[in-house]
Amino acid sequence: MDTKHIRIKDFNYDLPESRIAKFPVAQRDHSKLLIYDKGKVSEDVFYNITDYLPKGSLMIFNNTRVIKARIHFRKETGAIIEVFLLEPAEPADYEQMFQTNGSCSWLCLVGNLKKWKEGALKRVFDIKGTQVTLTATYRQEHGTSHWIDFAWDNKDITFADILENVGELPIPPYLKRDTQESDKVTYQTVYSKIKGSVAAPTAGLHFTEDVLKAIDDKGIEREELTLHVGAGTFKPVKSEEIAGHNMHTEYICVLKSTLKKLIEHNACAVAVGTTSVRTLESLYYIGVRLSKNPDLKEEQLHIDQWEPYETQTDLSPVEALQNIVDYLDRNGQNSFHGSTQIIIAPGYEYKIVKMLVTNFHQPQSTLLLLVSAFVHGDWKTIYDYALSHDFRFLSYGDSSLLIP
Repeated sequence: MDTKHIRIKDFNYDLPESRIAKFPVAQRDHSKLLIYDKGKVSEDVFYNITDYLPKGSLMIFNNTRVIKARIHFRKETGAIIEVFLLEPAEPADYEQMFQTNGSCSWLCLVGNLKKWKEGALKRVFDIKGTQVTLTATYRQEHGTSHWIDFAWDNKDITFADILENVGELPIPPYLKRDTQESDKVTYQTVYSKIKGSVAAPTAGLHFTEDVLKAIDDKGIEREELTLHVGAGTFKPVKSEEIAGHNMHTEYICVLKSTLKKLIEHNACAVAVGTTSVRTLESLYYIGVRLSKNPDLKEEQLHIDQWEPYETQTDLSPVEALQNIVDYLDRNGQNSFHGSTQIIIAPGYEYKIVKMLVTNFHQPQSTLLLLVSAFVHGDWKTIYDYALSHDFRFLSYGDSSLLIP
């Protein structure tokens, strides 16, 4: 199959507005669970997911945490300017960014940009009883985003403090409602740790401490990785063929101990969410790169959109992962840092992911392409069942366990 010539209109389906879950169910693990097992479809409740997972398997979770990425400024004219943080620019490292004092820069989307002709935007607020003035200054256009410089007048306060006080959690645009207090809890996974995402890895929203304990009790191992979900996850495919779609870049971090655990499991994993899939499958191609050039610099550890389809290799997944471990050993590092622009669509051959936990995705989306590739093109069977059996769709909707 020539993946580049896939027509996105072939991945359309009718999604009524009434089927989009505006809010989650009252208890996370009481959502519905569709089970697709080698072409057969059934359903259960999510808290029973361990009944369908093999003892001794390895589950991989994305532990990213959604940041309060929306900041609103009001101009003296009364105009509201929304600055939506996409990714850190200076410093470019997420961890360093949230600890900065006094100033930093981000690549952002800007709402109502035409009303922000010149000058700095200001916002005055209190943190811990101290008045703080935050300013935002427009520097330049940067691709499809904008470079914005932030500064604040209290060096004892970090940018993390500022976001906690003035930022708003960015729930998905298709929910067509304002962020509510409840979203601060329900739009984070119970295991979220590493700040950096502007959208939740929603497959993980169904897990509770009880379900995680049941996974442990069954003898299923759990590991975490980090992929910071970008706003590009909502970017529609507007080109007729997917060759014309430019995938967004997302940043990944995987501990050496997790790589070793994957190797112990013969490079076979149950992925929780499409973000875990993108990370795990990208790791294979990182390992292939390192097999050809073991001395790559960190900035070269990036997987391009079409790289998997243009790479000829017989390297096994275990060998690929071992190459990354060896690379980390040589460089005295305990975690792998890289980035990926991978597009997974029919024609892609999965290397590491053997089972997938995921929600139901938008029509004509790259996430639907990823699912189709995983179930060998049988996505309509899954979606027809979900639509005819009252499943709820998208971020706050129900879940599925896919076994190809």
